[in-house]
Amino acid sequence: MMLSIEKGNLHQVKHVVLVLSGKGGVGKSTITTELALALIHAGKKVGILDVDLCGPSIPRMLRVGKPEVHQCDAGWVPVYADPQQQLAIMSIGFLLEDSDEAVIWRGPKKTALIGQFVSDVAWGELDVLLVDTPPGTSDEHLAVLENLRKHRVDGAVLVTTPQAVSTGDVRREITFCKKTAVKILGIVENMSGFVCPHCSECSNIFSKGGGEELAKLTGSVFLGSVPLDPLLAASLEEGQDFLQAFPDSSTYTAISQIANTLLSSLDA
Repeated sequence: MMLSIEKGNLHQVKHVVLVLSGKGGVGKSTITTELALALIHAGKKVGILDVDLCGPSIPRMLRVGKPEVHQCDAGWVPVYADPQQQLAIMSIGFLLEDSDEAVIWRGPKKTALIGQFVSDVAWGELDVLLVDTPPGTSDEHLAVLENLRKHRVDGAVLVTTPQAVSTGDVRREITFCKKTAVKILGIVENMSGFVCPHCSECSNIFSKGGGEELAKLTGSVFLGSVPLDPLLAASLEEGQDFLQAFPDSSTYTAISQIANTLLSSLDA
């Protein structure tokens, strides 16, 4: 376990993991949400810091609505997605007056808010803090890293889809991680096949194996594949815990294995 040398709002957070993607639309927030739920089912206390400032979808996926964000002596109090307070969330989605409002900000304003998110949220004790980032390698990513370096970053999980156009973008994300000295904890291939809602057979409507091949080429860990599953999509739309509702599905098995592999890597 990596211990912080400084006191602050992250000093009781054991592990910090970035969730990155080279392009939009690959299901990065979906993977973040399902990883968080899988870690909770494994008995962990988890936080999600949503710094996708222009597309904050985590509150919708976890159906927490738009609660009022309160303050305490240590800073902002995170919003909890469950009565047991095992899943804490902070997102710009909680701070916007209108959920349809476009965030049209220049870099310095985004950087300042990310700095506040990192330093001013009173997370308390967490086993894992997942940071859901926007696509690419932009100001937001640099701001996250610069602010988190005061504490620690255990590494990054990279999300791709099977197609070459997506894995090509993730190659650039791998380069970004190497240049910024962020450890790559592994690659997840999302939308890897389609699960038929009638017979549960998985068909490769796209290609398959691009994420695993990319992991081999770059010497990264392949964490696993998550198929396109209509039940998962419906659960996210309704803010339902897919892992609790469909424990017998192959998608459940895939997500649970990815979470367990990630936990083993963090605790090694």
